[in-house]
Order: sequence, then C-alpha cells, then structure tokens
Amino acid sequence: MQHGRAFDGRAVTNMAVAADRVNLTVVIPAFNEEERIGTTLRVLAGYLSARPWTWAIRVVDDGSSDDTAGVVTEIGRDVPAVVLQREPHRGKGGAVKAGMLAPGGGAFRFLCDADLAMPVEELARFLPPALSDFDVAIGSREGHGARRVGEPLLRHLMGRAFNYTVQRAVLRGIEDTQCGFKMFTAQAAEAIFPRVTVNGWAFDIEVLYVARLLGLRTVEVPVEWHYQSESQVSILRDSVGMLREVLRIRARARRGEYDR
Repeated sequence: MQHGRAFDGRAVTNMAVAADRVNLTVVIPAFNEEERIGTTLRVLAGYLSARPWTWAIRVVDDGSSDDTAGVVTEIGRDVPAVVLQREPHRGKGGAVKAGMLAPGGGAFRFLCDADLAMPVEELARFLPPALSDFDVAIGSREGHGARRVGEPLLRHLMGRAFNYTVQRAVLRGIEDTQCGFKMFTAQAAEAIFPRVTVNGWAFDIEVLYVARLLGLRTVEVPVEWHYQSESQVSILRDSVGMLREVLRIRARARRGEYDR
C-alpha cells in the first residue's frame, strides 16, 4: 500500500483565518432519527447563532421510513440555515458522501452524528483560530485530553479491538477512526469523497486512508464524548460487516484502485 503520495490540489488552510471569516457547513447523516434530530438541530442552531460565523446545517436523510424529514423541514421553517437533503437509503457512508459533495458547501465541512454525543462547545476546537494548518481534523476519544462518559466497558474493549484490527490491516497510527465528528476543508472533502466507495459504517476508514494516500494533513482532536444507548451501531450485529469492509478497503488499496 502507498502512503503520503503528493497531491497537487491539497487544501491549504489560511493561517490568518479569523473567527468572523469562518464559513461552515455541518453535515448530519440521519436514518430514522425523528426522536433525536429535533433536539440536535436546536442545540446546534442555538450555538452557531451565537458564533461570528457564516453557517448552515445540512441534514442528509438516508431514506428514512419515519418522520425524520418532517421534523427537519419544520425546524427549517424557523431556521432557514437548516437544510434537508433527501437521499435513497444507502447507509451512513453514502449519506455522508452525498452531503459533503452537495453544491454550496462551506469552506469548512463538519461531519456530525445525529445524536450529538459530543458537547456542542467542542466544535470550535476544530476550526481556526483554535486549529489551523490542517486538511482533515478528526475527533478522537483516545489520548491525552479525551474523555469518554458512560460507555460500557465491553463496548469500549470491543471498539479498541476493532481499532487494533484496522491499524494492522490498513491505517496505522490513528487511535480512533470511528468517532462521528470530523472536519474537512472544502478542498479536502472534494478530493476525498469522490473516491469513497464504502456506504456502510466503515466508510470513515476509507476516508482517512484516502486522505493519507493524497498526502493531506490529518490531525486528531481529543474530545469529550458521551455514550448514547440509542446508538444505531450494534457492535455484535455490525462488527462482521465492518470487518468485511476493512478487508475490501485493503484489497482495493493493494490493487491501486485509489490511485486512479
């Protein structure tokens, strides 16, 4: 596998970006989230409205069968910066890709889980002036400064075992690929996501592998993260599928498919 190949179009974050010059799009993939999405959107919109930023929230409805779209549409009537993007059901990876590549995205594009398991105040840590000189900034629940709240021990241990497998198979050196909070510059998003093929839960691994292959600057941002018992990811149910996707990513990498 190749790593760190030069990428002529790599993003260059403006070191002089001031807080009042930030242009942000928050991308939220959502599948059957009618119970949680309203609270998440109100919390996010309340926080962003108090920031000196230009912002929008794009909810990508991944073919929900409940009233996710209706809840988002209703909130959008009061907060025009909240936008609904309806997509056929593909999986989280497919929804994220569609949202990141949608026309009119901001200079910074933040992937945010629908459960908002990270305190909203942490968002500023992914942006200038707190963070600069990056192309991709990934939330990390590991390492100095990170904090996990309320996570069952078994789930934590299984997550670490999965990360060990990921590092051995395809992506060494990143301690937490699966945290659902990641920031991309526009240039990085537009370079990475056209190459993404995984629609399922392991799409993060492919995203980060492609970023590394392109030589993009990836940094980890330790975050506080709160376990949500209503998470749609089931370690037991989804682990086998995720491992299969990891092996497919490794196979594609070995065949050089990401270089094309």
